[in-house]
Amino acid sequence: MLMRTDPFREFDRLTQQLFGADGTLARPTAMPMDAWRDGDTFHIEFDLPGVAPDAIDLDVERNVITVKAERPGMTGEIEQLAAERPRGVFSRQLVLGDNLDTSRISASYEAGVLRLDVPVAEEAKPRKISVTASSEPRQAIDA
Repeated sequence: MLMRTDPFREFDRLTQQLFGADGTLARPTAMPMDAWRDGDTFHIEFDLPGVAPDAIDLDVERNVITVKAERPGMTGEIEQLAAERPRGVFSRQLVLGDNLDTSRISASYEAGVLRLDVPVAEEAKPRKISVTASSEPRQAIDA
């Protein structure tokens, strides 16, 4: 059997023991994200494995989206052997451009992934402007 010693993991464990079992003070909690545009919709996905859907709070104020989620710590009389998964409150804010329609954001949560679909605002979509020609002659304005 091969055993490796990871001094950083041991330091992380020691810090967790000093500051609390939930890890919120020991290390920042992560909420990995992917974002891309597909046509007239922006898609954003956040990884939140192990988070219950009712523990996710999604707010929009002007053009700022705030995502908060909580993965509770273990309770009861247990002997914890490893604690590598962060627990506690996760939070992330995204500033969206003015060209997105924040009033029509849709959200879904499946298999530990929170997905937001943000449509492009109608006024921000490219459009053609027709040019008309006038066949009337121009008149001079007398002052």
